[in-house]
Amino acid sequence: MSYYQPGILATPVPAQARHLFFALESVEALPQALDNLLNQVDGASAVVGFGEPLAKVLNVQIDGLRSFPALAGVGVENPSTQHALWVWLHGADRGELLNRSNALEAALAPALRLVDRQEAFRHKDGHDLTGYEDGTENPHDDAAIAAALLSQGADGHVGASFAAIQQWQHDLKGFHQLSAEDKDNIMGRRLSDNEEIDDAPVSAHVKRTAQESFAPEAFVVRRSMPWIEGDRAGLMFLAFGFSLDAFEAQLRRMSGLEDGVTDGLYRISRPITGGYYWCPPLQNGHLDLRALRIG
Repeated sequence: MSYYQPGILATPVPAQARHLFFALESVEALPQALDNLLNQVDGASAVVGFGEPLAKVLNVQIDGLRSFPALAGVGVENPSTQHALWVWLHGADRGELLNRSNALEAALAPALRLVDRQEAFRHKDGHDLTGYEDGTENPHDDAAIAAALLSQGADGHVGASFAAIQQWQHDLKGFHQLSAEDKDNIMGRRLSDNEEIDDAPVSAHVKRTAQESFAPEAFVVRRSMPWIEGDRAGLMFLAFGFSLDAFEAQLRRMSGLEDGVTDGLYRISRPITGGYYWCPPLQNGHLDLRALRIG
């Protein structure tokens, strides 16, 4: 039996998913809501993350947990939309996910109120809507476990993970008006074969986020999925790490805060949300909330 929420590392990403974001409404009703949460989720078909606002209300400190920073870079902005609780539902059927969302919303009320939701889906076995493969440089197997999960600590901490989430909205019409060379140079990979371009511009996304180029190395496990809502579309970026530092180092460099060079990705996309969440481990098949002084 795994000691972590298996949905964090399960591959491939689910065919269908829903990201649910909750705000805290009633501290008095919170204990019952968390009891209900334990009975509703399994860490596999539903991954759960707690935000700093909820930890503060419980008067506990999770080492490494903080709220998402609103980073303003060189001509770019990364907004913070931090919430108290995040649930990532996995499934194969959108109707089933809708029913599960409604049941979870009812189980958590009135302590927690659903304030945002976003459906996501797997596209062409793991591609972004731009056509480029997402997460090519993801670590695998033992390396993924080392990158994504806490390997040591007190009871209720080992096997935990931190999730960084940003909803990116693409300008797909503008992107597809670009030349093939321009598109490849934004990404730093060729669309034709997914190979890195050695002489790509320093602003290329691959070069900005090369995980081994940071000190310390900034490895994360990406589990991103596309989203579509009316005529708007983009990527629900999701990365798991044993801390939030690796993701934040990448985001700072992308934003030009390290060397003044902004990631080319901002030419065709922009983040519209941002949140950090602590994902507890499992104990006997249920969420282990001892770090929150619950259970």
